[in-house]
Parts: sequence; C-alpha cells; structure tokens
Amino acid sequence: MNPPSSRLSGLPPLSEPDPKVLVLGSFPSRMSLERGEYFANPRNRFWLLVETLFGIRADLPYKEKVRLLSSHGIALWDVVASCEREGSGDATIRKPVINNIPDFLQAHLSVQLVVLNGSTAGGLFHRHFRTGIRPSLKAVTLPSTSPANARFTLPKLIGRWRVILDFTKE
Repeated sequence: MNPPSSRLSGLPPLSEPDPKVLVLGSFPSRMSLERGEYFANPRNRFWLLVETLFGIRADLPYKEKVRLLSSHGIALWDVVASCEREGSGDATIRKPVINNIPDFLQAHLSVQLVVLNGSTAGGLFHRHFRTGIRPSLKAVTLPSTSPANARFTLPKLIGRWRVILDFTKE
C-alpha cells in the first residue's frame, strides 16, 4: 500500500503590474516546486516556445527569462493552489484547492487573454470559473507544453500558441 500523499503548495503568480496575458498551468511539476521556478523541467517545452515566439533565450537564467517574459506583458500562475499528488503528472492531482483567479484578474484589469496550458488546466478553470470572470476576457485552452504531451511536436505547439502574440506588448 502506498503512503498517503502529502499536501503540496504551488508557486505564487509572476506578474508585472499590467500584464496582457495570463498563462495558467495546472500545477507545478515536482522539479518546479523544488526549484521554485515555473517550467523547471528541461523537457518541458514552454521556454523553447517562448524563445521562438519572443526571442527570449531558453538558456538564460530563470530570473532573466521571467523578467523578459513580463516585459512582453505575460504573467504566469497555475489554476491549482495546492493539492495531493504522486509524482508530477496531472492525472494524479487529488483534492485540489483552486487559486483565486477572479481576484487576480480584478487586480489586473489589463489582462485580455487567459491561456490555459493543457486540458487539465482548461478543465479545472472552466469548471470552477463559469461565472465571475469578465465577459470581455478571452480564455483559450492550448496544447500542454509538458513532456507528457508527446502528441504535439514543438513546431505544432508554436503554431497553436502563436495566438498570444495578438495580445502581448509590442
């Protein structure tokens, strides 16, 4: 019998005062939690995607990547604030507590687009926030950048994620 899962707490939102896009994952991987960094797993393609779309080199130090990403009007956070989970897979998330995304959006009226990184983030977001989100706000679920999503190659991810370019700062 497996020991009970311990409760894990996620990372705080990363945002400048006036983001245009909020990218929401489901919950950070074990590696991301250990390092205190979004998308810390080198097999996650998020930073490679960012490199292609915004010219922010994936091999830069984390703080520099986050600073540059913020300068393009992009904020990062997760739908789940805390949960029980074995490993890093979304399929093992249990007893999720959801982040107060409506309050974040109320404090950041500049956000025009919520990008949900994968079907788990999209499902949780839409299940918990059917109401209480600004009607003018667009929310789109895009293919996950996770290494578990092998069905989408990096070029296919880039093609789908290009939608954020219409909302970011020039």
